[in-house]
Amino acid sequence: MAEKIAQETRSRMMAGIRGENTKPELIVRSRLHADGLRFRLHDRELPGKPDLVLRRWNALVFVHGCFWHGHGGCKYFRLPRTRPEFWRQKIEGNKARDLRTLDAVARIGWRVAIVWECAIRDDCQQSLSKLVSFVRSESPHVEIGSPEGAISVPDE
Repeated sequence: MAEKIAQETRSRMMAGIRGENTKPELIVRSRLHADGLRFRLHDRELPGKPDLVLRRWNALVFVHGCFWHGHGGCKYFRLPRTRPEFWRQKIEGNKARDLRTLDAVARIGWRVAIVWECAIRDDCQQSLSKLVSFVRSESPHVEIGSPEGAISVPDE
């Protein structure tokens, strides 16, 4: 069982977690750039401030952390035992916001890729290859990284 961390220490740790330029995001950016795909970062003019905007390809990339975005069934997501109701509301709110964002960007004509942290951690090369293929395709949506580690492309 994990050692209990003091409340002040936990608060400081949680406050230090970044929302931009995370390790999974940097890995995705590096691969896309290496494949010749150019992008803008965190465009505040678009709903949800996407992590990557590939205007030439009319594509947006959101890199989701499995914990913060409540990736159900994922081995990297576990609701904390401390203040579980607070965390449940926080994560459910994040998930609701994600759905509103996806709806908003789809309505204005953007194609969307969601890359889950677990996909980068578990099968980085296959996941990034799938992302590059999506960007160069005409598919409207791809979600890379299911709880089983599979890569799904929903039909739309």
